[in-house]
Amino acid sequence: MYILQIAFGTPAFDEAVQLRYEVLRRPLGLTYTEEQLAEEYDQVHLAAYSNHSVLIGYLNLTPQDVEVIKMRQVAVAPDCQGKGVGKELVKAAEDLASQSGYKKMVLHARETAVPFYKALEYNSVGAQFEEVGIPHFRMEKAL
Repeated sequence: MYILQIAFGTPAFDEAVQLRYEVLRRPLGLTYTEEQLAEEYDQVHLAAYSNHSVLIGYLNLTPQDVEVIKMRQVAVAPDCQGKGVGKELVKAAEDLASQSGYKKMVLHARETAVPFYKALEYNSVGAQFEEVGIPHFRMEKAL
């Protein structure tokens, strides 16, 4: 597996949007609007590929301010879940954010993903809330 940054608006980005749709949105009966995707033009896009150059994971990093960056849209191909892809993507994101001067990573975790992030030393902050129609928790980690 290898992880690299991909550019907005490229075929690699389009492939990542499709993976995100299949894993994150389709099960909820949701889609992405052109406006939602257009807002990602200046964000960081990390993609994980198998050794055979097949996209198997993705995440987005969105700066919040000079010290805080938000991890979003973490998606791993269903047949690769539970095999360390998400963990490696998160580690790569943390390393990149830290090297870029960020001090804290924040995220909104689906309730089902909270144990995954807790195992990676993220802490829940505040009460449960609803986002895209399902329960989420704000989580954070010092970098």
